[in-house]
Amino acid sequence: GYMALNIGANDVANNVGPAVGSKALTLTGALIIAAIFEAAGAILAGGDVVSTISKGIIDPMAMPSTEHFIRGMISALLAAGIWLHMATYIGAPVSTTHSIVGGVLGAGIASVDVNVVNWMTMGKIAASWVISPVLGGLIAALFLAFIKSRIIYQEDKIAAAKKWVPVLVAIMVTAFTVYMMVKGLKRLWEPEAELIVICALVAFAVSYFILRPVIARAAFGLENRRASVAELFTYPLIFAACLLSFAHGANDVANAVGPLAAIVTAVTTGGIAAKAEVPFWVMGVGAIGISLGLALFGPKLIRTVGAEITKLDRARAFCVALSAAITVIAASALGLPVSSTHIAVGAIFGVGFLREFRSNRTNNNLQSNDSLEPLSKKKQRKAKKRKLVRRQHLITIVSAWLITVPAAAALAMAFCLGLDYFMQHSG
Repeated sequence: GYMALNIGANDVANNVGPAVGSKALTLTGALIIAAIFEAAGAILAGGDVVSTISKGIIDPMAMPSTEHFIRGMISALLAAGIWLHMATYIGAPVSTTHSIVGGVLGAGIASVDVNVVNWMTMGKIAASWVISPVLGGLIAALFLAFIKSRIIYQEDKIAAAKKWVPVLVAIMVTAFTVYMMVKGLKRLWEPEAELIVICALVAFAVSYFILRPVIARAAFGLENRRASVAELFTYPLIFAACLLSFAHGANDVANAVGPLAAIVTAVTTGGIAAKAEVPFWVMGVGAIGISLGLALFGPKLIRTVGAEITKLDRARAFCVALSAAITVIAASALGLPVSSTHIAVGAIFGVGFLREFRSNRTNNNLQSNDSLEPLSKKKQRKAKKRKLVRRQHLITIVSAWLITVPAAAALAMAFCLGLDYFMQHSG
Protein backbone atom coordinates (compact mmCIF):
# COMPACT_ATOMS: atom_id res chain seq x y z
CA GLY A 1 0.00 0.00 0.00
CA TYR A 2 2.80 2.41 0.92
CA MET A 3 4.48 1.68 -2.40
CA ALA A 4 1.27 2.33 -4.35
CA LEU A 5 0.76 5.55 -2.40
CA ASN A 6 4.13 6.78 -3.61
CA ILE A 7 3.50 5.76 -7.20
CA GLY A 8 0.42 7.94 -7.05
CA ALA A 9 2.43 10.78 -5.64
CA ASN A 10 5.30 10.52 -8.07
CA ASP A 11 4.47 8.76 -11.29
CA VAL A 12 1.05 10.03 -12.19
CA ALA A 13 2.29 13.58 -12.69
CA ASN A 14 3.63 12.66 -16.14
CA ASN A 15 0.20 11.75 -17.43
CA VAL A 16 -1.73 14.81 -16.34
CA GLY A 17 1.07 17.33 -15.71
CA PRO A 18 1.15 18.74 -19.25
CA ALA A 19 -2.65 19.11 -19.37
CA VAL A 20 -2.61 21.04 -16.08
CA GLY A 21 0.41 23.14 -17.01
CA SER A 22 -1.24 24.26 -20.23
CA LYS A 23 -4.47 25.05 -18.35
CA ALA A 24 -6.53 22.52 -20.33
CA LEU A 25 -7.46 20.95 -17.00
CA THR A 26 -7.65 22.36 -13.51
CA LEU A 27 -5.59 20.61 -10.85
CA THR A 28 -8.71 19.17 -9.20
CA GLY A 29 -10.06 17.99 -12.55
CA ALA A 30 -6.76 16.34 -13.32
CA LEU A 31 -6.63 14.59 -9.96
CA ILE A 32 -10.15 13.23 -10.40
CA ILE A 33 -9.50 12.04 -13.96
CA ALA A 34 -6.20 10.45 -13.01
CA ALA A 35 -7.65 8.69 -9.98
CA ILE A 36 -10.59 7.23 -11.93
CA PHE A 37 -8.60 6.10 -14.95
CA GLU A 38 -5.60 4.80 -13.00
CA ALA A 39 -7.89 2.67 -10.84
CA ALA A 40 -9.86 1.50 -13.88
CA GLY A 41 -6.67 0.57 -15.71
CA ALA A 42 -5.39 -1.36 -12.72
CA ILE A 43 -8.56 -3.28 -12.08
CA LEU A 44 -9.80 -3.86 -15.65
CA ALA A 45 -6.57 -4.30 -17.55
CA GLY A 46 -4.06 -5.02 -14.81
CA GLY A 47 -4.31 -8.74 -15.54
CA ASP A 48 -4.43 -11.69 -13.20
CA VAL A 49 -0.83 -12.73 -13.29
CA VAL A 50 2.14 -10.51 -12.68
CA SER A 51 5.68 -11.74 -12.75
CA THR A 52 6.75 -11.47 -9.17
CA ILE A 53 10.29 -10.38 -9.75
CA SER A 54 9.65 -7.52 -12.07
CA LYS A 55 11.50 -7.79 -15.36
CA GLY A 56 13.42 -10.96 -14.39
CA ILE A 57 16.25 -9.11 -12.67
CA ILE A 58 17.09 -11.88 -10.26
CA ASP A 59 16.39 -15.59 -10.26
CA PRO A 60 13.80 -16.26 -7.54
CA MET A 61 14.76 -19.93 -7.42
CA ALA A 62 18.23 -18.99 -6.17
CA MET A 63 16.80 -17.68 -2.90
CA PRO A 64 17.95 -19.81 0.07
CA SER A 65 14.45 -20.24 1.51
CA THR A 66 10.88 -19.00 1.31
CA GLU A 67 11.50 -16.89 4.42
CA HIS A 68 14.41 -15.15 2.73
CA PHE A 69 12.27 -14.60 -0.33
CA ILE A 70 9.44 -13.02 1.66
CA ARG A 71 11.87 -10.81 3.58
CA GLY A 72 13.53 -9.80 0.31
CA MET A 73 10.23 -8.79 -1.28
CA ILE A 74 9.15 -6.82 1.79
CA SER A 75 12.50 -5.02 1.73
CA ALA A 76 12.16 -4.31 -2.00
CA LEU A 77 8.71 -2.77 -1.52
CA LEU A 78 9.80 -0.69 1.44
CA ALA A 79 12.94 0.54 -0.26
CA ALA A 80 11.15 1.51 -3.47
CA GLY A 81 8.40 3.24 -1.51
CA ILE A 82 10.81 5.23 0.62
CA TRP A 83 12.94 6.24 -2.36
CA LEU A 84 9.86 7.47 -4.27
CA HIS A 85 8.78 9.34 -1.17
CA MET A 86 12.13 11.11 -1.01
CA ALA A 87 12.07 11.92 -4.73
CA THR A 88 8.57 13.38 -4.45
CA TYR A 89 9.76 15.44 -1.51
CA ILE A 90 12.57 17.05 -3.53
CA GLY A 91 10.26 17.42 -6.53
CA ALA A 92 11.97 15.00 -8.91
CA PRO A 93 9.78 12.76 -11.07
CA VAL A 94 11.62 9.42 -11.00
CA SER A 95 10.66 6.07 -12.45
CA THR A 96 8.67 3.71 -10.25
CA THR A 97 9.66 0.76 -12.36
CA HIS A 98 13.30 1.57 -11.77
CA SER A 99 12.75 2.04 -8.06
CA ILE A 100 11.24 -1.41 -7.75
CA VAL A 101 13.98 -2.82 -10.00
CA GLY A 102 16.55 -1.34 -7.63
CA GLY A 103 14.70 -2.66 -4.60
CA VAL A 104 14.53 -6.21 -5.96
CA LEU A 105 18.17 -5.99 -7.03
CA GLY A 106 19.34 -4.95 -3.57
CA ALA A 107 17.22 -7.59 -1.84
CA GLY A 108 18.61 -10.27 -4.16
CA ILE A 109 22.21 -9.31 -3.53
CA ALA A 110 21.67 -9.13 0.24
CA SER A 111 19.94 -12.53 0.37
CA VAL A 112 22.31 -14.43 -1.92
CA ASP A 113 25.18 -12.62 -3.66
CA VAL A 114 25.98 -10.67 -6.83
CA ASN A 115 25.60 -13.76 -9.04
CA VAL A 116 21.85 -13.92 -8.45
CA VAL A 117 21.42 -10.83 -10.64
CA ASN A 118 20.70 -11.05 -14.35
CA TRP A 119 23.17 -8.38 -15.49
CA MET A 120 22.05 -8.51 -19.13
CA THR A 121 18.59 -7.33 -18.11
CA MET A 122 20.13 -4.68 -15.88
CA GLY A 123 22.21 -3.44 -18.83
CA LYS A 124 19.07 -3.10 -20.95
CA ILE A 125 17.36 -1.18 -18.18
CA ALA A 126 20.34 1.14 -17.85
CA ALA A 127 20.30 1.77 -21.61
CA SER A 128 16.68 2.85 -21.34
CA TRP A 129 17.73 5.76 -19.11
CA VAL A 130 19.41 7.36 -22.06
CA ILE A 131 17.04 6.16 -24.77
CA SER A 132 13.70 7.15 -23.20
CA PRO A 133 14.26 10.85 -22.54
CA VAL A 134 16.19 11.41 -25.77
CA LEU A 135 13.56 9.69 -27.91
CA GLY A 136 10.74 11.43 -26.04
CA GLY A 137 12.40 14.82 -26.44
CA LEU A 138 13.18 14.38 -30.14
CA ILE A 139 9.68 13.24 -31.09
CA ALA A 140 8.01 16.03 -29.10
CA ALA A 141 10.33 18.67 -30.59
CA LEU A 142 9.66 17.41 -34.14
CA PHE A 143 5.89 17.62 -33.67
CA LEU A 144 6.18 21.08 -32.17
CA ALA A 145 8.38 22.27 -35.03
CA PHE A 146 5.75 20.92 -37.44
CA ILE A 147 2.88 22.68 -35.64
CA LYS A 148 4.82 25.94 -35.58
CA SER A 149 5.80 25.93 -39.25
CA ARG A 150 2.52 24.58 -40.65
CA ILE A 151 0.00 26.38 -38.42
CA ILE A 152 1.33 29.04 -36.07
CA TYR A 153 3.65 30.84 -38.51
CA GLN A 154 1.09 30.84 -41.34
CA GLU A 155 -0.71 34.03 -42.40
CA ASP A 156 -4.15 32.47 -41.99
CA LYS A 157 -3.67 30.42 -38.84
CA ILE A 158 -7.27 29.24 -38.61
CA ALA A 159 -7.36 27.84 -42.15
CA ALA A 160 -4.07 26.09 -41.48
CA ALA A 161 -5.42 24.73 -38.22
CA LYS A 162 -8.53 23.39 -39.94
CA LYS A 163 -6.28 21.55 -42.34
CA TRP A 164 -3.67 20.15 -39.95
CA VAL A 165 -5.25 19.80 -36.51
CA PRO A 166 -7.53 16.92 -37.64
CA VAL A 167 -4.45 15.15 -39.03
CA LEU A 168 -2.51 15.64 -35.80
CA VAL A 169 -5.38 14.53 -33.59
CA ALA A 170 -6.00 11.53 -35.87
CA ILE A 171 -2.32 10.62 -35.50
CA MET A 172 -2.83 10.81 -31.77
CA VAL A 173 -5.93 8.59 -31.84
CA THR A 174 -4.00 6.11 -33.97
CA ALA A 175 -1.02 6.22 -31.63
CA PHE A 176 -3.26 5.57 -28.66
CA THR A 177 -5.09 2.75 -30.42
CA VAL A 178 -1.77 1.05 -31.04
CA TYR A 179 -0.56 1.97 -27.56
CA MET A 180 -3.58 0.34 -25.94
CA MET A 181 -3.17 -2.77 -28.11
CA VAL A 182 0.57 -3.08 -27.53
CA LYS A 183 0.89 -1.92 -23.95
CA GLY A 184 -2.32 -0.85 -22.24
CA LEU A 185 -4.10 -4.18 -22.59
CA LYS A 186 -1.08 -6.45 -22.99
CA ARG A 187 -1.90 -8.38 -19.85
CA LEU A 188 -5.24 -9.45 -21.30
CA TRP A 189 -4.68 -9.77 -25.01
CA GLU A 190 -1.77 -10.01 -27.45
CA PRO A 191 -2.87 -9.11 -30.98
CA GLU A 192 -0.98 -10.10 -34.13
CA ALA A 193 1.14 -7.45 -35.90
CA GLU A 194 -1.17 -7.46 -38.99
CA LEU A 195 -4.20 -6.81 -36.80
CA ILE A 196 -2.43 -3.90 -35.11
CA VAL A 197 -1.62 -2.33 -38.49
CA ILE A 198 -5.20 -2.75 -39.76
CA CYS A 199 -6.65 -1.27 -36.57
CA ALA A 200 -4.22 1.64 -36.75
CA LEU A 201 -5.23 2.47 -40.34
CA VAL A 202 -8.93 2.19 -39.52
CA ALA A 203 -8.47 4.36 -36.41
CA PHE A 204 -6.68 7.02 -38.45
CA ALA A 205 -9.27 7.10 -41.25
CA VAL A 206 -12.31 7.07 -38.98
CA SER A 207 -10.98 9.66 -36.54
CA TYR A 208 -9.84 11.94 -39.37
CA PHE A 209 -13.26 11.96 -41.04
CA ILE A 210 -15.09 12.45 -37.77
CA LEU A 211 -12.73 15.17 -36.57
CA ARG A 212 -12.57 17.26 -39.72
CA PRO A 213 -16.08 18.74 -39.46
CA VAL A 214 -15.84 18.90 -35.65
CA ILE A 215 -12.64 20.94 -35.74
CA ALA A 216 -13.92 23.10 -38.60
CA ARG A 217 -16.96 23.92 -36.44
CA ALA A 218 -14.79 24.60 -33.40
CA ALA A 219 -12.53 26.87 -35.44
CA PHE A 220 -15.43 28.83 -36.91
CA GLY A 221 -15.35 32.43 -35.79
CA LEU A 222 -12.06 32.14 -33.89
CA GLU A 223 -9.66 35.06 -34.13
CA ASN A 224 -6.58 34.61 -36.27
CA ARG A 225 -4.03 34.33 -33.46
CA ARG A 226 -1.92 31.76 -31.65
CA ALA A 227 -4.09 31.48 -28.57
CA SER A 228 -7.10 30.50 -30.69
CA VAL A 229 -5.15 27.71 -32.33
CA ALA A 230 -4.03 26.41 -28.95
CA GLU A 231 -7.67 26.20 -27.82
CA LEU A 232 -8.34 23.55 -30.46
CA PHE A 233 -6.00 21.21 -28.60
CA THR A 234 -7.92 21.32 -25.31
CA TYR A 235 -10.10 18.23 -25.73
CA PRO A 236 -7.42 16.07 -27.36
CA LEU A 237 -5.24 16.85 -24.34
CA ILE A 238 -7.88 15.81 -21.82
CA PHE A 239 -8.47 12.65 -23.85
CA ALA A 240 -4.72 11.96 -23.76
CA ALA A 241 -4.57 12.44 -20.00
CA CYS A 242 -7.34 9.84 -19.55
CA LEU A 243 -5.74 7.26 -21.80
CA LEU A 244 -2.23 7.73 -20.45
CA SER A 245 -3.59 7.30 -16.93
CA PHE A 246 -5.49 4.15 -17.92
CA ALA A 247 -2.45 2.55 -19.54
CA HIS A 248 -0.27 3.63 -16.63
CA GLY A 249 -2.67 2.04 -14.16
CA ALA A 250 -2.68 -1.19 -16.14
CA ASN A 251 1.10 -1.44 -16.24
CA ASP A 252 2.56 0.26 -13.23
CA VAL A 253 0.17 -0.96 -10.60
CA ALA A 254 1.54 -4.39 -11.40
CA ASN A 255 5.00 -3.13 -10.50
CA ALA A 256 3.76 -2.05 -7.13
CA VAL A 257 1.79 -5.19 -6.38
CA GLY A 258 4.15 -7.71 -8.04
CA PRO A 259 6.26 -8.20 -4.91
CA LEU A 260 3.13 -8.05 -2.73
CA ALA A 261 1.51 -10.77 -4.83
CA ALA A 262 4.73 -12.77 -4.50
CA ILE A 263 4.57 -12.48 -0.72
CA VAL A 264 0.91 -13.54 -0.66
CA THR A 265 1.66 -16.55 -2.89
CA ALA A 266 4.70 -17.54 -0.85
CA VAL A 267 2.76 -17.34 2.41
CA THR A 268 -0.25 -19.29 1.12
CA THR A 269 1.61 -22.01 -0.80
CA GLY A 270 4.87 -22.04 1.12
CA GLY A 271 6.83 -22.01 -2.14
CA ILE A 272 8.52 -19.47 -4.39
CA ALA A 273 6.87 -18.87 -7.74
CA ALA A 274 8.16 -16.95 -10.74
CA LYS A 275 4.60 -15.92 -11.61
CA ALA A 276 1.95 -15.18 -9.04
CA GLU A 277 -1.81 -15.05 -9.23
CA VAL A 278 -2.99 -11.66 -8.10
CA PRO A 279 -5.98 -11.80 -5.79
CA PHE A 280 -8.46 -9.05 -6.57
CA TRP A 281 -7.86 -7.33 -3.22
CA VAL A 282 -4.17 -6.94 -4.02
CA MET A 283 -5.00 -5.02 -7.21
CA GLY A 284 -7.54 -3.07 -5.18
CA VAL A 285 -4.86 -2.09 -2.66
CA GLY A 286 -2.69 -0.92 -5.56
CA ALA A 287 -5.47 1.09 -7.17
CA ILE A 288 -6.64 2.74 -3.96
CA GLY A 289 -3.08 3.48 -2.90
CA ILE A 290 -2.30 5.16 -6.19
CA SER A 291 -5.43 7.31 -6.07
CA LEU A 292 -4.77 8.29 -2.47
CA GLY A 293 -1.14 9.15 -3.09
CA LEU A 294 -2.25 11.21 -6.02
CA ALA A 295 -4.69 13.24 -3.97
CA LEU A 296 -2.29 13.74 -1.06
CA PHE A 297 1.07 14.36 -2.70
CA GLY A 298 0.42 14.48 -6.44
CA PRO A 299 -0.10 18.23 -6.86
CA LYS A 300 3.53 19.03 -6.09
CA LEU A 301 4.94 16.99 -8.96
CA ILE A 302 2.10 17.81 -11.30
CA ARG A 303 3.19 21.42 -10.92
CA THR A 304 6.84 20.56 -11.53
CA VAL A 305 6.09 18.52 -14.64
CA GLY A 306 3.36 20.78 -15.97
CA ALA A 307 4.64 24.25 -15.33
CA GLU A 308 8.03 24.54 -13.71
CA ILE A 309 10.35 22.87 -16.21
CA THR A 310 9.25 25.08 -19.08
CA LYS A 311 6.06 26.97 -19.91
CA LEU A 312 3.60 24.74 -21.75
CA ASP A 313 0.73 25.96 -23.87
CA ARG A 314 -1.82 23.48 -25.22
CA ALA A 315 -0.06 22.88 -28.50
CA ARG A 316 3.19 22.09 -26.68
CA ALA A 317 1.46 19.90 -24.12
CA PHE A 318 -0.21 18.04 -26.99
CA CYS A 319 3.23 17.31 -28.47
CA VAL A 320 4.38 15.96 -25.12
CA ALA A 321 1.41 13.60 -24.77
CA LEU A 322 1.69 12.42 -28.36
CA SER A 323 5.40 11.84 -28.00
CA ALA A 324 4.86 9.82 -24.81
CA ALA A 325 2.49 7.44 -26.59
CA ILE A 326 4.61 7.09 -29.72
CA THR A 327 7.86 6.54 -27.84
CA VAL A 328 6.35 3.79 -25.70
CA ILE A 329 5.04 2.04 -28.82
CA ALA A 330 8.40 2.30 -30.55
CA ALA A 331 10.16 0.99 -27.45
CA SER A 332 7.73 -1.91 -27.05
CA ALA A 333 8.26 -2.83 -30.68
CA LEU A 334 12.04 -2.82 -30.14
CA GLY A 335 11.67 -4.64 -26.84
CA LEU A 336 13.36 -1.93 -24.79
CA PRO A 337 12.28 -1.46 -21.20
CA VAL A 338 11.47 2.24 -21.09
CA SER A 339 9.98 4.31 -18.36
CA SER A 340 6.97 6.51 -19.00
CA THR A 341 8.40 9.02 -16.53
CA HIS A 342 11.61 9.48 -18.47
CA ILE A 343 9.79 9.80 -21.77
CA ALA A 344 7.30 12.41 -20.61
CA VAL A 345 9.90 14.50 -18.83
CA GLY A 346 12.28 14.12 -21.79
CA ALA A 347 9.50 15.32 -24.08
CA ILE A 348 8.93 18.40 -21.95
CA PHE A 349 12.64 19.21 -22.03
CA GLY A 350 12.65 18.63 -25.80
CA VAL A 351 9.83 21.12 -26.27
CA GLY A 352 11.53 23.60 -23.94
CA PHE A 353 14.92 23.42 -25.65
CA LEU A 354 13.32 23.83 -29.07
CA ARG A 355 11.58 27.00 -27.84
CA GLU A 356 14.80 28.28 -26.34
CA PHE A 357 16.75 27.64 -29.54
CA ARG A 358 14.10 29.39 -31.63
CA SER A 359 13.70 32.34 -29.32
CA ASN A 360 17.45 32.92 -29.13
CA ARG A 361 17.75 32.66 -32.90
CA THR A 362 15.01 35.25 -33.34
CA ASN A 363 16.71 37.57 -30.86
CA ASN A 364 20.02 37.32 -32.67
CA ASN A 365 18.27 38.15 -35.94
CA LEU A 366 16.67 41.18 -34.31
CA GLN A 367 20.04 42.46 -33.21
CA SER A 368 21.66 41.99 -36.60
CA ASN A 369 18.96 44.11 -38.26
CA ASP A 370 20.12 47.40 -36.81
CA SER A 371 17.81 49.31 -39.10
CA LEU A 372 14.83 48.22 -36.99
CA GLU A 373 15.62 49.91 -33.70
CA PRO A 374 18.67 49.80 -31.49
CA LEU A 375 17.76 47.73 -28.42
CA SER A 376 19.02 49.12 -25.15
CA LYS A 377 22.16 47.40 -23.79
CA LYS A 378 20.22 45.88 -20.92
CA LYS A 379 17.53 44.50 -23.21
CA GLN A 380 20.14 43.02 -25.52
CA ARG A 381 21.82 41.17 -22.69
CA LYS A 382 18.48 39.91 -21.46
CA ALA A 383 17.43 38.82 -24.94
CA LYS A 384 20.68 36.99 -25.53
CA LYS A 385 20.51 35.05 -22.32
CA ARG A 386 16.88 34.00 -22.49
CA LYS A 387 16.64 30.54 -21.03
CA LEU A 388 13.25 28.93 -21.31
CA VAL A 389 14.19 25.69 -19.58
CA ARG A 390 14.99 25.79 -15.91
CA ARG A 391 18.47 24.33 -15.58
CA GLN A 392 18.06 23.68 -11.88
CA HIS A 393 15.16 21.27 -12.53
CA LEU A 394 17.12 19.57 -15.27
CA ILE A 395 19.99 18.89 -12.87
CA THR A 396 17.77 17.74 -9.99
CA ILE A 397 15.77 15.39 -12.19
CA VAL A 398 18.67 13.84 -14.06
CA SER A 399 20.67 13.23 -10.90
CA ALA A 400 17.62 11.67 -9.22
CA TRP A 401 17.21 9.38 -12.25
CA LEU A 402 20.83 8.29 -12.13
CA ILE A 403 20.75 7.32 -8.48
CA THR A 404 17.28 5.72 -8.44
CA VAL A 405 18.41 2.11 -8.90
CA PRO A 406 21.49 2.30 -6.64
CA ALA A 407 19.58 4.21 -3.95
CA ALA A 408 16.65 1.78 -3.91
CA ALA A 409 19.09 -1.16 -4.01
CA ALA A 410 21.11 0.18 -1.08
CA LEU A 411 17.94 0.77 0.96
CA ALA A 412 16.65 -2.72 0.18
CA MET A 413 19.98 -4.30 1.15
CA ALA A 414 19.93 -2.44 4.43
CA PHE A 415 16.34 -3.55 5.19
CA CYS A 416 17.05 -7.10 4.14
CA LEU A 417 20.17 -7.46 6.29
CA GLY A 418 18.38 -5.73 9.16
CA LEU A 419 15.44 -8.15 8.95
CA ASP A 420 17.78 -11.15 8.75
CA TYR A 421 19.70 -9.96 11.79
CA PHE A 422 16.47 -9.31 13.67
CA MET A 423 15.09 -12.77 12.80
CA GLN A 424 18.28 -14.54 13.89
CA HIS A 425 18.48 -12.71 17.18
CA SER A 426 14.81 -12.78 18.08
CA GLY A 427 14.51 -16.55 17.63
